[in-house]
Amino acid sequence: MQKHLVFYGHPKSMTPMANNYLYLITDLAALSIPFIASFYPKAPFYKEWNRFLKGLLLMGILFLPWDILYTHLGVWGFNDEYLTGIKLINLPIEEWLFFICIPYASVFTFFSLSHLVKSNPLDKYIWKINGSLIILLVVFTLLNYNKLYTSVTFILLAGLLIYHQLRKTEWLSLFYLSFIFILLPFFIVNGILTGSWIEGEIVWYNNLENIGFRMGTIPVEDTFYGMLMLLLTIWGFKASK
Repeated sequence: MQKHLVFYGHPKSMTPMANNYLYLITDLAALSIPFIASFYPKAPFYKEWNRFLKGLLLMGILFLPWDILYTHLGVWGFNDEYLTGIKLINLPIEEWLFFICIPYASVFTFFSLSHLVKSNPLDKYIWKINGSLIILLVVFTLLNYNKLYTSVTFILLAGLLIYHQLRKTEWLSLFYLSFIFILLPFFIVNGILTGSWIEGEIVWYNNLENIGFRMGTIPVEDTFYGMLMLLLTIWGFKASK
């Protein structure tokens, strides 16, 4: 097992105690504004919490065992310097919160755009966009079949997109539009987790199990991992209506 230990970013200025809360603070910061905005009277997302929890459950059935297994196998892991030290089933408590805070912020974005967007510019091209992405994912899966993070992430996302392609899921174009809006906060949060602006990384990756291409400090696979996570959550959210 080879851990990815190349450090990115600038020397940290925080105290050691503050370091231990960095992942936790990142989770809560990602949740804070969407949570407060959930009580906006014209688009009260808090009334949809029950549906959100059903979507979260659907996502968690896949992602939590996956995360536990890949942590055990050394596909990725966590830097104790940035953790509180509390663990549940070998995962830091911050990682469990990640699978609540990030999906919450993302489903909130999807919900808000459903109220704000009257004419989605992606509607005309959605099936071409979706089909092209499926082909790209399948090709990269075949080229990287021996890399656990790349191949499993890409083939699972391709399979789910094929399902929605065949079903002609009406909200898929809104999902893609939402994902575009989510990308900026995604890169900020994931940048911190993977070593941007700090010394070392909160989450490290074994580069033998991924393509090795990074956007700054972020493995390219993380974008598609996030897309799969959010698509599953929103699917459960929509299906529970």
